[in-house]
Amino acid sequence: MRLPALFLSAFCALSALLALPAAAQTYKTPEALLKALYSYDTSKTAESAPSLYSPFFSDQLNARFQDDADTTEPGDSGTIDFDPVISGQDGQATDVEVGQPIVLDDTAEVEVTFQNSEPVTLYYTLVKEHGGWKVDDIANQQGEYPWSLSALFDGAR
Repeated sequence: MRLPALFLSAFCALSALLALPAAAQTYKTPEALLKALYSYDTSKTAESAPSLYSPFFSDQLNARFQDDADTTEPGDSGTIDFDPVISGQDGQATDVEVGQPIVLDDTAEVEVTFQNSEPVTLYYTLVKEHGGWKVDDIANQQGEYPWSLSALFDGAR
C-alpha cells in the first residue's frame, strides 16, 4: 500500500517542479519581457488568474485586476473590458516593434508599436521585481479616448 502513496507523492512533486519555470519566469531585460508578452498564448494562463497576462504583470497590477474582479458583480465586465495588450477587444498584434527602453533604477518606460487593423502605439511602464522585469502599467495616448490602466482603475473607485 505504501508504494502507490509514494508514487503519488513523487508524481505531485515532479508536477510542481515542471510547472515552476512557467510561473517563475523572469525577464532580465525590458525587451525580453515585452517580446515574450506579445508571443504569449493566453490559454496557458490559469482561469483563477486576475488577468490573462498575470505572469507578465507586477504584483501591484495583478492586485488591481484582482480587486476589480472581486468587486465586479457576476456576469458583469470589470473596469478593463478590453485587451490592453492589443488596445482593443478583437484582433491581434502584428509587426510588433519594441522600442529602446528608458531605464531609471528599477523602472523602465518602453514604447511598443504594432498593427491591429490600424497602427497602435502603447507605452509601457515596467518595474523590476522578483529578479526580473514586470509590466506595471500600459497606456495608449492616441485617439479620441486616451487611457492608461492605472487611470481606468483609479476612475473606477
